[in-house]
Amino acid sequence: MDQLSAIDTDLFLYLNGLHIDWLDKVMVLITDMWVWLPLYLLLIYWTVKQYGKRCWWVFLAIGVVVLCSDQLSAHVCKPLFQRLRPCYNADLQDLIYLPKGLAGGKYGFVSSHAANTFAIAAFLTPALRHYRPWAGLALYLWAFISSYSRIYIGYHYPGDIICGAILGILVGLVLWKVFQIIQRKAWKSEQ
Repeated sequence: MDQLSAIDTDLFLYLNGLHIDWLDKVMVLITDMWVWLPLYLLLIYWTVKQYGKRCWWVFLAIGVVVLCSDQLSAHVCKPLFQRLRPCYNADLQDLIYLPKGLAGGKYGFVSSHAANTFAIAAFLTPALRHYRPWAGLALYLWAFISSYSRIYIGYHYPGDIICGAILGILVGLVLWKVFQIIQRKAWKSEQ
């Protein structure tokens, strides 16, 4: 485990050290969820277009997806593993670049940003496949960029991001299957 942790730290230091002045401002913006509001509005539009009056089922399901991925990452994994974020690791204090200052919480494994964005991507990719077949690519690109920004600003190790992404994808796919079962039963009863 120590070797894996050392590789993760070395990769973090490399990626975090690649900062560029103009990109600092961009990454600080990208890491904040509100900057993605136009994407969220576009996703809402696509969902309404595809599902019509039944779109509220999808919105409810997305809320459950985010709730599950966020609770698992923030309230199960972080307290269980208690892995300090790189910005709180005393051994790294003089080595890392923090364009946004310190993170809010001390623990970072697994990344909630990664878990939440990848869970949404995993759920919405099949949900929008018929209306927007390329939406999955856009959603996973958004999840990747948003998650990478957390390494860039010094809040997460790559392992936090990778494991958060895996957790999020699993949550999104499992809840997509559950949604399909509920959807078939509920929509059948509406007819």
